[in-house]
Amino acid sequence: MMYAYLTFEDDTLVTHSEIRENDAGKYIDVYFEKPVEGGFCSANCQLPSYKWTMNEGYSDKEIAFFTEWLEHNSGTIFKYAGCGGLQIA
Repeated sequence: MMYAYLTFEDDTLVTHSEIRENDAGKYIDVYFEKPVEGGFCSANCQLPSYKWTMNEGYSDKEIAFFTEWLEHNSGTIFKYAGCGGLQIA
């Protein structure tokens, strides 16, 4: 299950998974996706390791920005991942 989290001003959509577990412990996947001419830029980062598992089209500068943004927002994202996503009424 994927949950919408927010959309940046440049139309980059941030979504995240539910809390998952593997041999290394609990983690979530955070996805970034932005429409561009001819398709999308997309990237995936796993938290709490901050390991980028996929990047198609984002620059190193953009990935560095997303990494810093995740460092400031990972606690909140984990909170919402544990309770079924951000509930907007």
